[in-house]
Amino acid sequence: MTETIFSKIIRKEIPADIVYEDDLVMAFRDVNPQAPVHILIIPKRPIVSMADATPEDTELLGYLLLTVARVAAQEGLKEGYRIVINTGKDGGQTVFHLHLHLLGQRMMTWPPG
Repeated sequence: MTETIFSKIIRKEIPADIVYEDDLVMAFRDVNPQAPVHILIIPKRPIVSMADATPEDTELLGYLLLTVARVAAQEGLKEGYRIVINTGKDGGQTVFHLHLHLLGQRMMTWPPG
């Protein structure tokens, strides 16, 4: 996998507003928020995208989703939230290190973009 901005954030070479971190994942505020709460949750072990995930990633992928719920509760998102995973260029992925967008504190519309 090539170097990404997320690799540099994980190594703390680039500052980020980190809201949660443990040995497996990191969560930080998006610098271009699309909602009042917009947090990115990333695995520290890089996976390029969902299309590149393998059965060996099952536990980490589940842990990412549980981390979203933990961060959403920490942020007080009691009325609901949206989780978005963009996959590949046509899916809107711009950083090729798997990441989940946690969006909240506003009414979400459907269909999304």
